[in-house]
Amino acid sequence: MIKKFIDKLFGKSDSAEAGAKRVKKSPFGQRQDVTVKEHGIDVSLVDDRAMDVVRTLKDAGYEAYIVGGAVRDLLVGLRPKDFDVATDATPEQVKSLFRRAFIIGRRFRIVHVIYGRGREHEVIEVSTFRAHLDSSLAEQVGGNERTSKSELAGMKHAVDASGRVLRDNVWGPIEQDAARRDFTINAMYYDPETQVVVDYHNGIKDAKKKIIRMIGNPAVRYREDPVRIIRAVRFAAKLSALGFKFEDKTVAPLREMKGLLADVPQSRLFDEMLKLLQTGHSLASIAQLKFLGLGTGIYPLLDVVVENADEPFLKLALQDTDRRVGESKPVAPSFLLSCVLWADVREGWERRKKRGEHLMPALQDAIDDAFNAKIGDVSGRGKLGTDMREIWTMQPRFEKRVGSAPYSLLDQPRFRAGFDFLRLRAQTGEIDMELAEWWEKFSTAYDDERHAMIEEARQAQQNKPQAPRVRVKRVDAEPGSAHAERPASDTADTPGEQGDAAPAKKRRRRRKPANRGGAAGSEGAGGEASSSPSSDNAPNT
Repeated sequence: MIKKFIDKLFGKSDSAEAGAKRVKKSPFGQRQDVTVKEHGIDVSLVDDRAMDVVRTLKDAGYEAYIVGGAVRDLLVGLRPKDFDVATDATPEQVKSLFRRAFIIGRRFRIVHVIYGRGREHEVIEVSTFRAHLDSSLAEQVGGNERTSKSELAGMKHAVDASGRVLRDNVWGPIEQDAARRDFTINAMYYDPETQVVVDYHNGIKDAKKKIIRMIGNPAVRYREDPVRIIRAVRFAAKLSALGFKFEDKTVAPLREMKGLLADVPQSRLFDEMLKLLQTGHSLASIAQLKFLGLGTGIYPLLDVVVENADEPFLKLALQDTDRRVGESKPVAPSFLLSCVLWADVREGWERRKKRGEHLMPALQDAIDDAFNAKIGDVSGRGKLGTDMREIWTMQPRFEKRVGSAPYSLLDQPRFRAGFDFLRLRAQTGEIDMELAEWWEKFSTAYDDERHAMIEEARQAQQNKPQAPRVRVKRVDAEPGSAHAERPASDTADTPGEQGDAAPAKKRRRRRKPANRGGAAGSEGAGGEASSSPSSDNAPNT
C-alpha cells in the first residue's frame, strides 16, 4: 500500500499502458516541424541562389534544407551573408545536378555550387547528411592529417589519439546529422518552399531565450573538434550585440581545453583566425577572447592582434574592416594582416634607416624579419604574402609625386589597397594628411588635372629650401688605422672643411643631375630614392 502510494507520488505505475507511454529519450532529439506562424522567418531574406539549389535538389527527388548559421540569422531578423544547404544526396549526386559544382575537402567532403563569375560570384555550400557515430568505434591513427595522410586515404571515419575527428564521411539520416552539429542554434533546417523549420534540439527556444548551448557533452564535443572553441568565440562575438550569452556548461571547459588546439593544423587555425577578424565583428571577437581567457595561445598571429588591438593604427584598421563587411564590401586578408604587422615592419625599417641603410633595402629587410618572426610558412605563403609585401613597399613610393612615378604607381594592380593603407597612416598622424588627400584627388582626376598636379608638386619641390650640403674632407690614413676602418656612412653627417678631393666632387655631380625636360628628380633623400622599384620610371636616372 505504502509502495503504491510512493509510486503514485513520483508518477510511477506498473500498468502496461503506463509502461508503453514511457519512451526512452532519443540521443538524437525529437523532431519538431515549426511553421512560419511560430518562427516568423521572412522568406524574402533568403538568397535566390540558395532557393535555386534547394529547389533543384527537391525536384530531383532529394531532401534539401537551408541549414546552420543562415537559419539562426533568419530567426533573429538578420540577412545572412552566406547560405549553406544540407541534403540526403551524396556529393557525387549533388555535383551531377549543377553545371558549376566542385567536390572539395577530405575531412568533410562537401560540394561548392558556384553562381556568377569574378568578384560577383557566390558559393552555396552543400553538405550531405552525416551519421552520428561513436568516436570510440572509429578507426584510429597515431599521427595527424599530414603525418597519416596515406593511412587516412581509404578511411571514412577516423580519429587521432586524442579523439579529434580526422575523417567524417559516413552518410546518415537528418536526425543524426542534427545531433553531430555543434550548437543548438546552428542545428535547424529550413525549407524555404514550405517555410517549415525542422528542429531537433530546441534551437528555436534557445534562439528566443538568446542562449548559446552545445549539443551533448561540451567537453566531449570540443575534444572531437577543438576548432569549436574558436567557433564558440565567433558566435558569441557576432550575437553579443543581440544579447546572446553562453550556457554555463558550454563555456566552462573553454579555457582548460584550449591546449587541444595545438594539434590542429596551422592552416586550419589560420583560416579560423581570418573568420574571427573578417566577418564584421573583429573588435567584438577580440573582446570575447580576452573575456574568456583565450587572448593568447590559439595562434601566434592572433596573439599579435589581441596584444596590439588598442593601438590607434590597428584599431582603425579593424573598425574599417568591420564597416566594409557591414556594407557588403569585399575585404582582403592581405590588407588586414599588413595592418597587423605594420608596427613591426615600421620599427625595423626606422631602425635600419637610422643606421644609414638605403630606404628600400632597409624596408625589404624589415619585412623579411617580420615575416620570419610573426608569420612563418603558413600565412606568408603564395599570393597572400606577395600582396602584403606590395602594400608595404608602395608606401615610400607615394612620396614621389613628380615625373612619371605617379602614373606608374597608379597602374599597379594593388594600388587601391596601398592607398587605403596610406590613408590609415595619415588618419593616425603617422604621415601628413595632405599626402593622402593629394593621391585621393590624383586617382580620380582627368589627365589634364593630373598633369597640373604633378607640375605644381614639381614647383613646390624646387621652391623648398634645401639643406646645405656638407662635403667631408677625406683623410688619407694608413691601412689598419681607425680612420681607414671607419665606414663611409659613419662620417656622412660629420661636418668638415670643404675641399677639392676628387671623390667628393664626383659624388656631388651624381646627386645633382641637370634639369632635363622640365622635370625635377623624385622626392626623398638622395641615394635612398634611387633604390626604389619605381626608379626606372623616374626622369633623369
